[in-house]
Amino acid sequence: MTEHLKMDKIQPRLLDETGQGAITKPTPRPEGPLKVSGTARYAGEYKAENMAQGYLVRAGITKGTFKIDRDSVKDMPGFLGLFTDHMIRNSAQGTANTNPVQPGPQIQYLGQPIAVVVAETFEQARHIAHAVKVDYQREDDATPDFSTATNFKEQEKKSLSQGDLEQAMADAAFTVDATFTTSPHNSAAMEPHTALATWEGDKVTVRGSLQMLKYNQNELADSLGIPAENVRLLSHYIGGGFGSKLGIDAACVSAAVASRHLGRPVRVEMHRNNVFEAVVLRTPSRQRVRLAADKDGNLLGVGHENWQSNLPDETFSEPIDTATHFLYGGDSRTYATHVARLNRPASGSVRAPGEAIGMLALENAMDELAEAAGIDPIDLRVRNIPEVHPESGFQYSSRSLAQCLTEGADRFGWSDRKAPKERREGEWFVGMGVASAARTNILMESKARVTLNPDGTALVETDMTDIGTGTYSILSLIAAEMLGLPSDQVTVELGDTDLPHASGSGGSWGAASSGSAVFLGAKAIRRKIAERLGCDPDALRLQDGIATGGNVRRPISELLDGPVTEEGHIEPGKQEVTQAGFGAHFAEVAVNSVTGEVRVQRMLAVMAAGRILNEQTAQSQVWGGQIWGVGTALTEEIQHDHRTGHVVNNDLAEYHVPVNLDIGDLDVLFVDERDDYANPMQVKGIGELGISGAGAAITNAIYNACGVRVRDYPATPDKIFPHL
Repeated sequence: MTEHLKMDKIQPRLLDETGQGAITKPTPRPEGPLKVSGTARYAGEYKAENMAQGYLVRAGITKGTFKIDRDSVKDMPGFLGLFTDHMIRNSAQGTANTNPVQPGPQIQYLGQPIAVVVAETFEQARHIAHAVKVDYQREDDATPDFSTATNFKEQEKKSLSQGDLEQAMADAAFTVDATFTTSPHNSAAMEPHTALATWEGDKVTVRGSLQMLKYNQNELADSLGIPAENVRLLSHYIGGGFGSKLGIDAACVSAAVASRHLGRPVRVEMHRNNVFEAVVLRTPSRQRVRLAADKDGNLLGVGHENWQSNLPDETFSEPIDTATHFLYGGDSRTYATHVARLNRPASGSVRAPGEAIGMLALENAMDELAEAAGIDPIDLRVRNIPEVHPESGFQYSSRSLAQCLTEGADRFGWSDRKAPKERREGEWFVGMGVASAARTNILMESKARVTLNPDGTALVETDMTDIGTGTYSILSLIAAEMLGLPSDQVTVELGDTDLPHASGSGGSWGAASSGSAVFLGAKAIRRKIAERLGCDPDALRLQDGIATGGNVRRPISELLDGPVTEEGHIEPGKQEVTQAGFGAHFAEVAVNSVTGEVRVQRMLAVMAAGRILNEQTAQSQVWGGQIWGVGTALTEEIQHDHRTGHVVNNDLAEYHVPVNLDIGDLDVLFVDERDDYANPMQVKGIGELGISGAGAAITNAIYNACGVRVRDYPATPDKIFPHL
């Protein structure tokens, strides 16, 4: 039996009444001991009998065609084969559900995977891949440079014009018209992409590092030209994803191709340079933000236009202006997205696509408007929170933005903030900055199977993944809460496409979507227990293995004559409301008056994301967002060679992510909130909300410290000290 809910109506708040207490206290991850002891096995740690090793051959030109000379390496030690069929150009986009571009002999960026070499050992395969001779036919019309690109095309479906922004700018007492630029980013997950493929007849099993298995299954099947039911994917533990593992990758496809040719298991491991080139990056952006306000600081108009890039035939474009549509008011509004087709690695989803870089520009512009109008930046934001969505007119499902800003100001000590350059400690200027946080809330179709056993244990099964965000913890807590069990009596099995298909990890929809499926499966079990107890399901109370209802109290084990299994199934319905998570970021930075170096001394994130299911893992997610905010603001930038388009800093030695000494004190405060429209548990996503706006709070703090506005991210010292 399946408990199926199409989420188009408000649900009762059952989790406020269950009483088990599993989701009301911070709880360590159940798989934590496995990870710290090295016994949680990741894709690259699996071996198979008679396993061969594959290594990707990458293109050495920017655009053109190629032909590989297999004879040039066939006599090298360990050589087993070299294969070019079914090679994909880059990873699939998130939720693509179909094969990525398979260009055959065409090359469209330097570093593109063009073949896989297979040998007995990894070292032999690597040596052969570097030695193989490739005949290139170069094409002279490559377009690798974003800064000089001229082939931008406006995406009409992402353009909108409401009212008259030009007139609003002319009539306004205060205006901002500023251009902001952001560099490309790489997800840089700790675990590189790896796949081990094994065929049994016409069916293939692939152990990979993937975020969305139900989509990845179809993507791999389509890439190989086989039925989806002949593909099994296993991904039990993932060492970070951040969007880089949303779609099927070259490791999975090439391992499956080589294994089918050779009739033996093949493992392909992408080294760090591969990951920086063949996996999607965040696009560079140029953003023009216009704000028009009356004499009291009330917005009259908002404009947000952006220019970005991608490879030919990629349908993804960064939704940069997402939060601008609903965060603040203003009757006149203009949006436009322009995409250039460049010969360099593909752009795609990276943690919080859209808001992560769009809110840098918007929140910097709001800070500039506050200065122009002589209004406190928090007051300006609060007074411009609209009653309804300024374009659709929809109500907000829940929104605690004003509370986040005002409570955060009290906790952070905002009243002690000084004017630029007024607070100095030795050779350091010190200042504070603020930015709103917003991230759209999404529900995706999900299924989960829940089993309650007579011995008081439970099992949750779904192909949902855990990319380090705490899925094992969340799903066990939900089942424990609903079934009245200690959480350590719930086993969660994830990451196997033979299990019911879940939403996958991405878009901050994982806990809400897959968790709701577990909730519904457990709810159906509760109904069966109520029937056996002889009470109404609404009167049933399950706690510590005891069922109570209708003046009857019995151990759950006495009500079961065998395992009880139910499947929960949730899918989004039609709701005319605006759903998003909201919050506020505060930052205090010190800027060296001599060198322009920036040190982040402390940060506070105040988050309103509906019901918090596990405060410990939620806090960890927000910490990650704050830390990535530091990287976005100060250190992270993919650098492309302007002549060839290839990634120059394609490793973690040169792509500078924040390290321990870059991070000051981090504080997180959760606002108690319920969103009845979101899902049966009233939760909203938290993982990407934590990064949205974080970087802008830091650059706004830089201005408050030293009086220098940085509109070109990242804010490296060379962009600060010349203006001190």
